[in-house]
Amino acid sequence: MNTSIVITLDTRREKKDGTYPIIFRLCHNQKTIPISTGYSVPKKYWDENNRRIKSSYKGISNVMRVNNFLEKEKANYIDKITVLKDKKELAYLSIQEIKNKLSPKKNYETFFCYSEHLIESLIEQNRIGTARSYKTAVNSVKKFRNQKDFTFNELNYRFLQNYEAYFLKNGYSLNGFASFMRTVRAIYNKAIKDGVAEKDGYPFDRFTIRTEPTKKRAISLESIQKIANLKYKPSSALFKSRNYFMLSFYLMGASFTDLAHLQLKNIVDGRVQYKRQKTGKHYDIKISPQLQPILDYYTQGKTKEDYILPVIRSKDSKEQYKHIVRARKKYNKRLRLIAEDAEIDTQLTSYVARHTFASLANNLAIPVTAISQMLGHQKLSTTQIYLASLNKKVIDNYNDKVISMI
Repeated sequence: MNTSIVITLDTRREKKDGTYPIIFRLCHNQKTIPISTGYSVPKKYWDENNRRIKSSYKGISNVMRVNNFLEKEKANYIDKITVLKDKKELAYLSIQEIKNKLSPKKNYETFFCYSEHLIESLIEQNRIGTARSYKTAVNSVKKFRNQKDFTFNELNYRFLQNYEAYFLKNGYSLNGFASFMRTVRAIYNKAIKDGVAEKDGYPFDRFTIRTEPTKKRAISLESIQKIANLKYKPSSALFKSRNYFMLSFYLMGASFTDLAHLQLKNIVDGRVQYKRQKTGKHYDIKISPQLQPILDYYTQGKTKEDYILPVIRSKDSKEQYKHIVRARKKYNKRLRLIAEDAEIDTQLTSYVARHTFASLANNLAIPVTAISQMLGHQKLSTTQIYLASLNKKVIDNYNDKVISMI
């Protein structure tokens, strides 16, 4: 059997009190995942050879009882794994699915506990940005509830009404709160799929997540031309930020995160080919004459595995996310100075290049279906679902049409 489970001490995660969690480490097809036991001990009181707490540890009233519990729980897990194998189900399950079958659902019945479980899972999948968004939304619920946890049954229509009223009363914008609410809804939907919440109690069929029109972020063709023609010293931070902005525009509104992840190997046969970090959508963009000089500047002397822009400096996904957040913050500050130099009244941010590309494309009467594909949007109207993807050359021509105006 390629599936096994052992009791061990997770020495990678020291708690504030100096102890380390005791976990069941589940192994399946050369992958591993932890299952919490709820116990933790200092490293010196863990017997790794016998995989048990040393009897000399005084932090638990009855060490023998805890060790017996851990052994019984391990035996229970092994029995469940054996049953799955006998039913010929084991080979077709992912390690996360096996963990869900072994680990009691009751651990995640409350909203905060289940949400933390989801956030940990997202981090394990290296979806750091999504995990951060979930954590921010959950913290907003904790603030509303004064840290008091609750079951999914309590998350009803009246709960959502009070949650909305509380935050609007405390100065949040309708759109800002809507982003929290969409995350809460996503958590609820996942809880239903995992069998933690009941579909019958789903409150979002009645509750409408309200939004209001946002201020347009797009700037005019003339403003884009002004930014493109600004003269900065190559060694200056403003030169770098202006290049990032134009790079985003020339790459059909590429996000700052996607720009940061671009590597030299993404340039293939005169095209930039990459997968969007947020949605996984594949892009294949022809390098225009306007784009080429910027790429040439940042790719000199680099190898295929090097990042094109000097933003990411680590292989660790958590560190990469921190680098991008810090760099984007500096980038947005410098864009304000660039707006002043170009005499543009609109506040420039990293999103403006993307919105402007879409706006100019729309002004040129480029079909909405093409613009959606160029921007990598996942949702179209019901009618658009039946439309075939546009030919690569058609997309190239539309892209050239926008860029040629600069």
